[in-house]
Amino acid sequence: MFRGSMVAIVTPMAVCGSVDYDALRQLVDFHSSRGTDAIVVAGTTGEASTLTMEEHAKVIRVVVEQVRNRVPVIAGTGSNATREAIELTQYAHDAGADACLLVTPYYNKPTQEGLYQHFRACAEAVAIPLILYNVPSRTAVDLLPETVERLSHIPTIVGIKEATGKPDRVVDILERCGEHFAVYSGDDALAREAMLLGAQGTISVTANVAPELMRNLCALALAGDREGSLAIDTTLMALHQHLFIETNPIPVKWALHEMGLIPQGIRLPLTPLSEHHHDTVRSALRMVGIL
Repeated sequence: MFRGSMVAIVTPMAVCGSVDYDALRQLVDFHSSRGTDAIVVAGTTGEASTLTMEEHAKVIRVVVEQVRNRVPVIAGTGSNATREAIELTQYAHDAGADACLLVTPYYNKPTQEGLYQHFRACAEAVAIPLILYNVPSRTAVDLLPETVERLSHIPTIVGIKEATGKPDRVVDILERCGEHFAVYSGDDALAREAMLLGAQGTISVTANVAPELMRNLCALALAGDREGSLAIDTTLMALHQHLFIETNPIPVKWALHEMGLIPQGIRLPLTPLSEHHHDTVRSALRMVGIL
């Protein structure tokens, strides 16, 4: 259903921290014109955890309206409260999103049965394709392959963004769930390897600043071109690494501001990129010809 380079788009903000919806619209056009295969809005990179419910809903609506059906829109609607996740998912459905991305409930550390019941409740409540999102480094809970297998039998749960940093996890899930269930990489540095193993694409931070290169990397990897995809991946490796030199999305928002695409705002408790990292990120952008 969704394939290729899917940008985990940032949420532009003014220095005071207010959402800059005009800059968001411009970013949507930037990606739509550069071959990005889908836009993932209000995820981790979009600072969803610090958006109010009203802002979260408006960010989704603005992106859907600005896209104008040029590329699919996948809305981040996860929460550690099942009722809130359902509410956000219903809003995304009503706003016209093509699918929703639901992170595992964070902080409260549910059991595997609790994770299953949470995602099943969301799927039963709203008739929209759902992509699970497993990122244990952020949530303190790991959605295990056997639980993913159970969830894959629910018709509207169509895939998972897997961000454990373990390539063998991709293989395990694919073997358990079959071809009808899509796996997407959540780690830019491992995305090529994941696609060569059978993943259908990547939900990417790097694509924020290098959309065309990430699109080309994904196209080659999905076609099984190991050498061609390796050449691009090698070019991008400094970005894959240095866009995580501090907590995401701190470096990528600084990079986009350096490129002149967004204001320099970010919302507390995140802070702007430390000055001693500026040259490192700037150098990575120059290596791929962005600056």
